[in-house]
Amino acid sequence: MEITTQLIKELREKCGAGVMDCRNVLASTEGDLDKALAILKEKGLVKAQKKAQRVTMQGLVEAYIHTAGRIGALVEINCETDFVARTDNFKCLAHDIAMQVAALGPKYISEEDKPKDDESAAAEVCLLSQPFIKDPTKSIKDLIVETISKTGENIKVRRFTRFELGQE
Repeated sequence: MEITTQLIKELREKCGAGVMDCRNVLASTEGDLDKALAILKEKGLVKAQKKAQRVTMQGLVEAYIHTAGRIGALVEINCETDFVARTDNFKCLAHDIAMQVAALGPKYISEEDKPKDDESAAAEVCLLSQPFIKDPTKSIKDLIVETISKTGENIKVRRFTRFELGQE
C-alpha cells in the first residue's frame, strides 16, 4: 500500500511523532492507522520510561480559576530545560492538569503517595490515575507520556493544591 503524505499527517496530528517515525510505522502496518497509533503509543511509553530518572528542575507553576471564581488550582509541573517549559505543548499540559485538579480534586499525585489505610479507588484520589476530563479514554499519566514523547524530556507533576470557597 502507498503511504500518502495525508496519512502521515493524520497520524502525526494524533500522536505528535516525527515524520519518519510515522512513515516507517505506517509502512510496517501496511497503512493501518489504528495499529500504527498503538505502536507509536507503546514506543512513547518506552521513551518515557527511559527518561524517568532524569532530573526535572525547570518548569512552571500554572493557575486555573473556574469561571465562577469559587474553585481554583495551582500546579507545579517540572521538565528538564526552560526551553521545553516555554513551549506551547508544555504550557497546554500544565493548564490541562490544573483544570483537572480544580474539576476532580485529587488528594495525591500517584498511587505511591496514597497511604495504605486510604481505601479510596486510585482513579478517584490519585491525579495520575484519573481519567482526563477532556478525553476520558486517557489518564493524566497517558497525557504526560504523550507530552514526553513530543518534547523529548522527562516531565513530572511536583505538587498541586486546590482551593474551594467554604472548604478547608
